[in-house]
Amino acid sequence: MSRVSLPEPVEICKFWKGRRRDKAVVVTLSTYEQINIVNVREHHVGTDGIMRPTTKGIAMSVKHLGELAAGIAKALVKARALELIDDNEGAPG
Repeated sequence: MSRVSLPEPVEICKFWKGRRRDKAVVVTLSTYEQINIVNVREHHVGTDGIMRPTTKGIAMSVKHLGELAAGIAKALVKARALELIDDNEGAPG
């Protein structure tokens, strides 16, 4: 199976981390040193209005993406069961 190398990051989703709208979580797919990675990273909006990545986040090979997605899905189910969030919270949109 041939591996595709991405010439630039592909943004998958972006959402505000809090009410102040100065920090966002951005999920991207990219290629780094010939390894395809998924990157979940906090970005900060500077005083100039430009959003820049911070050191807070995680990047890993896309081969772990299924395990990460399964773990997040389990966390969502558990958070709802523990009534940490309502049934409609945590849904895409």
